Amino acid sequence: MTVRRDFKEPARPRSDLVIGREELCAGAREQLVGGGSVLVHGPAGIGKSTILRSLAADYGEAVRTVLRCSATESESHLPFLALADLLGLVVDEVADRLPAPQRTALESALTGRGESTLQRDGLALRLAVLSTLRALAARGPVLIVADDLQWLDPASAELLGFAARRLGGTPVQMLCAVRTHTEPQGQEHDRYLSAAPPDTLAVRIGPLPRAQIAELLDHRGYTGLPRSTVRDIHRTSGGNPLFALELGRALFESTTPPSPGEPLPVPTSLRALVLNRLEALSAEARRTLLVASAGARPTLTLLRAAGRHNAEAETAQAAALGLLMTERDAPYVRFAHPLISAALYAQASAQERRAAHAALSTAAGDPIERARHLALASTGTDPGVAGRLGEAAAAARDRGAPSVAAELGLLAARHTPAGATPAADERRLQAAEDALTAGETDFARDIAHEVLARATEPADRVRAWMVVIDAAGHAMAEVDAVFPQALTDAGDDPRLLTLVHYQLAWRALLVEGDFDRAREEGALAAELAARAKDRRNELLALAFQAQAETLMGHPNAPITIKRALKEPQDPRVACDHNGAGSARFRWLIMSDQLAEARKTISGLLREVRRRGMVEAEVHFLRGLAETELRAGHCGRALDLARESLRLARDTGIGEAASAMLTSLAEAAGGEVERALTLAREAVGRAEEDGDVLYLSRALAALGHAQLVAGDAAGTVGSLRRVRELEEGLGVTDPARGRWQGDLAEALVRTGELAEAQDVIDATRTRALRLGRESVLAVLDRAEALARAARGENEAAERQLTSAQDRLARLGYGLEEARAAYALAGLRTGKPVPTSYDEAARLFRRCRAMPWLRQVETATVTEAAQPPLAAAALDTLAATERQVAALVMEGATNREIAARLFISVKTVEATLTRVYRKLGIRSRVDIVRLAAGRHSA
Repeated sequence: MTVRRDFKEPARPRSDLVIGREELCAGAREQLVGGGSVLVHGPAGIGKSTILRSLAADYGEAVRTVLRCSATESESHLPFLALADLLGLVVDEVADRLPAPQRTALESALTGRGESTLQRDGLALRLAVLSTLRALAARGPVLIVADDLQWLDPASAELLGFAARRLGGTPVQMLCAVRTHTEPQGQEHDRYLSAAPPDTLAVRIGPLPRAQIAELLDHRGYTGLPRSTVRDIHRTSGGNPLFALELGRALFESTTPPSPGEPLPVPTSLRALVLNRLEALSAEARRTLLVASAGARPTLTLLRAAGRHNAEAETAQAAALGLLMTERDAPYVRFAHPLISAALYAQASAQERRAAHAALSTAAGDPIERARHLALASTGTDPGVAGRLGEAAAAARDRGAPSVAAELGLLAARHTPAGATPAADERRLQAAEDALTAGETDFARDIAHEVLARATEPADRVRAWMVVIDAAGHAMAEVDAVFPQALTDAGDDPRLLTLVHYQLAWRALLVEGDFDRAREEGALAAELAARAKDRRNELLALAFQAQAETLMGHPNAPITIKRALKEPQDPRVACDHNGAGSARFRWLIMSDQLAEARKTISGLLREVRRRGMVEAEVHFLRGLAETELRAGHCGRALDLARESLRLARDTGIGEAASAMLTSLAEAAGGEVERALTLAREAVGRAEEDGDVLYLSRALAALGHAQLVAGDAAGTVGSLRRVRELEEGLGVTDPARGRWQGDLAEALVRTGELAEAQDVIDATRTRALRLGRESVLAVLDRAEALARAARGENEAAERQLTSAQDRLARLGYGLEEARAAYALAGLRTGKPVPTSYDEAARLFRRCRAMPWLRQVETATVTEAAQPPLAAAALDTLAATERQVAALVMEGATNREIAARLFISVKTVEATLTRVYRKLGIRSRVDIVRLAAGRHSA
């Protein structure tokens, strides 16, 4: 693709880097490997050339000859230039195979000597190109790589199209890129497909999502840009990589950040690229478009009310030039690309911008919009303007638009004169808190530091410190130095001390992993808030105390939850992710009340979405996904978990927690490899943040994914770490992480039965005390597997049957299916027809695809045991053969020990060696091997 020469190279060029196009490239590679051709198309700057280079580099090594051309607009009038690029270096290799008239015509076209033209030598030239490609293909596969087909000179395009349509059955493939301008549903690329081989796959390149634009900016060296700025870059660029990189470069190199409420500054290079059609517009039409670019959702009615009386004709003129979208019956005036709007605004003078905003400040129907335009039309401080902006910010907050409220709050602070009430810093702090609610943590932190640089009032300083701490999220260890300063600023003011001790409670939980200390700090914060008559923060502190008590299995948890739910309530606290509603949800789900838990978390999620509380939305999406996972609705859980992870990555909020929960959902209903990757990411992030609380959760997810993947030893390693961490943390409620059954099961698989029983016994004591019925049922399932490994098959079968029934009654669909699967494995080898059918049915009902694949594998193994496996019995030592023989007879470990005059531990150790030598996992497999020997 050719762009204007005034573009600067990015900070760290990576011409072969393909971000966010993995699936698309995989499909194109598959097409090439299958012998087909590929046409990549999309608008300017979307990344076609990058993808073309990547595909050519990957596939070019598989062919003998690669022919390349890359056209430019300035050279498109030169005949046969692209043909010379393609064939100029190779034609001599096959020239002697061409008939003389074809050779003469082709040499004339390629060298420019002579007077060869399509009109004069059309047939000879067409046949010469076709013959040349066939001759090259006779020596090995040929790949034609052509970029920017739209700039090919017409003669070359005609000759290439003629050959392409006639190369069927010849190993010649085309990999091409062309610029198209239509919407995805358009057919502009069809005319290029007609000049390509019949088996060509058309691949449209669309815009990148925000997370991948952020990744691209980081790869090019534009690091450290606030997330809110990256969001604006994505919006302004429309997801176009080239536009995003140019905007990122301009902002990265700029010493002045963009003002709140205004579009991003657009560099000259991009203005020239997108505004070259403005010259055809009249001066009045340009003014109309400037007013439209300043508005949030401009309509023809709004433009006329703002004094643009000929708006209809002027916008129609702009649409004809491709500057505006032409949509029948559409209520809004839409620019063809967001960058056009931003470039128009950036090109205007400050006076012209203020005039546009002044006109809109009276024309806009929405009071929030009127206030924003009034601010952008005004200069200096003005208490009236500041007051109107403050009211607009409050209205935006009530509407669930905290990001807009933050923007308006900063504008209000800018126009607030000294000595006014509320003061400018108070408005800035409210804007920072709104930014936190919207998930714009970098933006909030920057505002707080700006306030701290000059504020002297203790209340303002403590409030700013709280923003800094909140913006750190789970990485609270990074802001340890803040706490002494905040305590000093708080003095003996109970209202300010409430804020600090509330954060100290979180620090005790996340950084120190000390539940007792966390509970004490939460209780102290609640007491201080009550003394200060600060009901909002008292409710938050009580909710925290309830959460801590729930997680540590403290008997007071239900009482504290009731205190936190007492009237009077603060509506925003009630649906806060750290509020009483969240604490109640956690208590419900740990108490096996899945239906009530789902109802509670669904209501909370609806409310925070209405209010625009992004951090709470991430949190509650995880909670709903966890509820669905417990209920065995694995597909629904996976969708919710992935949504939570996408939002977490977009905002930088709770990424470790969302990766952890998504890992569990992938292991249940998605892809096990993806589950392992996400769990390892969660572990890494938790370790990096110093977050011991989530480290144990992440390790539990990793252990579970390893168990599903069949890595019992890895599971044991991960979950032993969880056991150590939770003992150190003082977590006594096994319903918190529910990893104990997985650890016991993995220990059974590795032959460590004594430790497995110890885990079961210790956990059962705690689960009985707290009444955790589902945990007890899962422990019974694990214990049944341990019994089966010891040869107590009848008792194991009874225990598994009971566990499955109890899990079904509690509504734990996936755990019920796992019990059925274990029961089927126990019965394998007995005369029970279709032993795995029940497990398969239950896993299918749950959409538990990884588990269903295990069932299918087990069914195949049961149906056809490899004959060579039976011969492996002969490799055992004498004692090992004796033990194996008694197992085949159905003897228990205790019976084997008595008959061979050895201890039960020796029997267990011997069986472990037998399993290892034979490559099997259980006593049942020994019976299968014996059956294989006898049938042979």
